[in-house]
Amino acid sequence: MDLNLKDKRALVCGSTQGIGKAIAVELAQLGAHVTLVARNEEKLQAALHDLDNSQGQQHDFIVADFSDPYNLNIQVQAYLEQQPTIHILVNNTGGPAGGPITEAVSDEFVNAFNQHLIANHLLAKAVIPGMKAANYGRIINIISTSVKQPLHGLGVSNTIRGAVASWAKTMANELGQFGITVNNVLPGATRTGRLESIIENKAKKTATEVDAVEEEMMKEIPARRFAEPEEVAAAAAFLATPAAAYINGINVPVDGGRTGCL
Repeated sequence: MDLNLKDKRALVCGSTQGIGKAIAVELAQLGAHVTLVARNEEKLQAALHDLDNSQGQQHDFIVADFSDPYNLNIQVQAYLEQQPTIHILVNNTGGPAGGPITEAVSDEFVNAFNQHLIANHLLAKAVIPGMKAANYGRIINIISTSVKQPLHGLGVSNTIRGAVASWAKTMANELGQFGITVNNVLPGATRTGRLESIIENKAKKTATEVDAVEEEMMKEIPARRFAEPEEVAAAAAFLATPAAAYINGINVPVDGGRTGCL
């Protein structure tokens, strides 16, 4: 099985913490040169030091904020003038705030659409020419299991994640002929800062202990535990490798079996 990413360059978004950082670490271990993208330069510098460079990789980063996708595009385009070929794009950014869809205001949908779908689209368009020239491309979107089954209390997120999944499938159909695949990884409950925040908010609203909320959530997962970021990263990293060349246009749940549909 060819899992070697030596001489490949990966652009990993939201990569200073959680799932994004775990993916960056995994890709570096497979030999890729990794470019981190996030808004906090201090955290980017710290994350850079955690990347394996034993195969002579040259890792770097771009400072950009996904809440401003057009400025993000400018920053990436400027980077591509120096490094024109990105072989692997990992679209990943924090999810919208929770809450019932009936209480959501229109700006929440617009902001989430820009931060997720528009940012993803601008980044993909920026790197596709280099992928076509290399006859090798992997666009991997970190979304949510809500693509398959909407999650309670995440109305805006459910809506936007579904839009991103449809965008990705359409792009997969158009790019497959160029050796470029487009796939989605759907994390379930994963031990990240976002999950901690969701659990703490639920505990406060229900006047319940955090441990009790966690236990109740785990009962819904056949594996009876939360995922670690590294487990989600392993799925994303595999999709980035030559071994995954014929896997295109799919959703891969990494959720311990929680999603109740095929």
